[in-house]
Amino acid sequence: MSKLYFIPGSQDLYGEECLRQVAADCAEMVSFLNGKLNDVVTVELLPTVETSRICVEDIRRAENDDDCVGVITWMHTFSPAKMWIKGLQMLRKPLLHLHTQFNEKLPYDTIDMDFMNLNQAAHGDREYGFILARLGIAHEVVAGYYKNEKVISRIRRFAEVAKAISFSKNTLVATFGNNMRDVAVTDGNRLECEIRYGWEIKYWGIGEIGKLADEASEEEVDAKMKEYTDKYTMATDNIEAVRVQARYEVAFEKFIAKNHVSAFTDNFQDLFGLKQLPGIAAQNLMGKGIGFGPEGDYKIAAFSAVLMKMAEARKGATGFIEDYTYDLTEGEELELASHMLEVPVSFAAGKPAIEVHPLGIGGKEDPARLVFDGVTGDGIQVTLVDMGDHFRIICADIELVAQPKPMPKLPVARIMYRHKPNFEIGTAGWCYAGGAHHSVVSTALTREDIALFAKLTGTELITIGDDTTMADIQRI
Repeated sequence: MSKLYFIPGSQDLYGEECLRQVAADCAEMVSFLNGKLNDVVTVELLPTVETSRICVEDIRRAENDDDCVGVITWMHTFSPAKMWIKGLQMLRKPLLHLHTQFNEKLPYDTIDMDFMNLNQAAHGDREYGFILARLGIAHEVVAGYYKNEKVISRIRRFAEVAKAISFSKNTLVATFGNNMRDVAVTDGNRLECEIRYGWEIKYWGIGEIGKLADEASEEEVDAKMKEYTDKYTMATDNIEAVRVQARYEVAFEKFIAKNHVSAFTDNFQDLFGLKQLPGIAAQNLMGKGIGFGPEGDYKIAAFSAVLMKMAEARKGATGFIEDYTYDLTEGEELELASHMLEVPVSFAAGKPAIEVHPLGIGGKEDPARLVFDGVTGDGIQVTLVDMGDHFRIICADIELVAQPKPMPKLPVARIMYRHKPNFEIGTAGWCYAGGAHHSVVSTALTREDIALFAKLTGTELITIGDDTTMADIQRI
């Protein structure tokens, strides 16, 4: 279970009785937080920082604990910030500064100097905030009474983002083949991806999957076919084409398990040894949290895996999408987002159908794929691009909508959405910002989640939404 360490701050000038009360209050706070957050993380209390030595010991413990995804700090009393410097300089995990008090209200009739000295977060947290700013440490500040639901929701968001960052630092992307020839936005600096986000991006030939598929037993393929027929409607007589996809998924699963892979890419220009472009196989794996990027797009493969991890405790759909085509009816503009085959099954509004149709690209046999209409509701579209000297995240608010009319001749998954604040500003802003045609769409995550991820990873962020004006996008 992932955990957050809770490190309070004080000092030894107020005596042992004060420090005992600090420890007791913090234990009660941590117990409350565990009751609210135990579906996402556990919270564990560490010794109160009274000296530089204790601070270093606490931070070292957090850094050396693989289950620890982040740290919460709070100054119960005034905690001179010089003694935090050495420890904070060691910290590489996400940091939340909780600006709160143990007591909600002041005891106006009885308040005295002892109470003032014990409960002085207004004093101590400002001292601590200064040293964080002076050291230039990226962190989140959550201010308010710790039992308030708004405060709890922001701590929960920090926990979910911290888990995603921890996952990111251990993400391995298997690229089967290289990027699609001549495409710019899917390329970039793979080394910098690993330095910034921890993504290990490694190449394997697609023949590795072909070999594992050929070796798959009929029993393994039968089990995978049962999974398909249990979850989906079989809307094809070409069962052999579906079994080919089942073989591919068995192969991918074995490869992923053996190599500890979190995400993968393929490329329709590099399918040597495969009969079909993986369709159901990729869609089904994305539904199980495995990141995917088509055409060798390793950045979106890793990013989709990280954002699916961030959203795993929430309701809604999250996964890879590609921008495709528009309905430009004035005032009612919509986008149809899809891909040749690989749209995550989590976006299905109903029971998907397995269909087999020709694919006019790649030069392979007709592939089996899952066909469905998409979910509806407010969401975000987010992508990550390499600008040469830095990475940039673009995050846009959208509304996923039902398709206005049936599309009986379009045998792919169909996701439709409306850009905010309108088509002109939403799409022009995306283009001005250099937004890719591959992205992650989510009805579970929000702009605030992405903003926190960007802040804690030191990534430039451009946002587009109802509050965006034409003047704003002209300044991008």
